[in-house]
Amino acid sequence: MQRYFLSNSQFQDDTITIGGEDAHHIARVMRMEEGSQVYCCNEEGKTAVAEITNFTNEAVTLHIVKWIEESKELPIQVSIASGLPKGDKLELIIQKATELGAHRFVPFNAARSIVKWDEKKGIKKVERWGKIAKEAAEQSHRSVVPTILKPVSFDFLLKESKNYDYKIVAYEEVAKTGEMSRFANVLTNMKPGESILVAFGPEGGLTEKEIVLLEEYGFIACGLGPRILRTETAPLYVLSAISYHFELQGVK
Repeated sequence: MQRYFLSNSQFQDDTITIGGEDAHHIARVMRMEEGSQVYCCNEEGKTAVAEITNFTNEAVTLHIVKWIEESKELPIQVSIASGLPKGDKLELIIQKATELGAHRFVPFNAARSIVKWDEKKGIKKVERWGKIAKEAAEQSHRSVVPTILKPVSFDFLLKESKNYDYKIVAYEEVAKTGEMSRFANVLTNMKPGESILVAFGPEGGLTEKEIVLLEEYGFIACGLGPRILRTETAPLYVLSAISYHFELQGVK
């Protein structure tokens, strides 16, 4: 069944009202009819099976059939901090990392970021990122849509890191020395319900000064295997490893 993420205000007792692009998608793209059923997720990540009862020009009305228990989220909360990369690479990261279970995205201006954030044009870009995350969450049957911050300063990232249980930074220089145990050790120590912030540099990587500052704030510099990964590949590697550790291996 198709899945839609809705605001709490769209739920009234046993009735759900869907308007805008989602209503258009139901009526014109999916060509659903009265009696068709969909999944509707509220802002708390709770999911209801709902049946379409009426169409108007502006909205679709549904009746809640039942609330269901789901466990589609990673057992730990993973936030991805990406140094602003070139082109549409961040869009790829957001789309694929959402499918893999990322909880939050924190883009930041790194010293070697070629892209410079334009506040005037940035609003539309952040809106596009949000739409990409929403569509990826629907496709992958997530229970929640990840939060995406507008690009922040490096100083903000350091202060933000205090809110996490664990912090690591992917650093190619330690990978070149053969370091391959720190990331695995962090996962072994983590427990379900805890949070981790994982930082990645842009195409040129993070500077030594940035690494020093991150380590002063408690980040652990890690290698991600013997190969050097691109800025858009590394977050997907990390999330896949986390899923394997906690979900496929059934670590509790």
